Amino acid sequence: MSEILFLVVRMLIAVGLYVFLGWAFWTIYQDLVFQSRSLTPSALPKIALSIEGEATPRSFQQLEILIGREVGCDLRLTDSTVSGRHARIRFRQEQWWLEDLNSTNGTFLNQTRLTEPMVLTGGDQIRCGQVQIEVANLS
Repeated sequence: MSEILFLVVRMLIAVGLYVFLGWAFWTIYQDLVFQSRSLTPSALPKIALSIEGEATPRSFQQLEILIGREVGCDLRLTDSTVSGRHARIRFRQEQWWLEDLNSTNGTFLNQTRLTEPMVLTGGDQIRCGQVQIEVANLS
């Protein structure tokens, strides 16, 4: 009799362990789905950048915007005072951040040279080399 009881208890423990593991994996899966939905482009706010001399601002809705002369940059500037990969605008901590990428001529935010990433707000003036960029809209 005790052998049968011992077998039943072992089986109940095994079933309980599998139920617990299934619940844990389901919870992790649900969290990953939630996180991926919160980082999709539709959840990101748009940022509009107006380059001096251009009539219409350029609008972006992505996690990272590279600014520079290189072909792969999202905001490509052809001015010779702009480095290949000059600056980066990133969306993190629910805000847009501007960061200099060790450019030769520096990146300026409202006339202040960047030494560390800074938060952007609507109406801010960015200067990459000799090119002026205005943060036209954050939404």
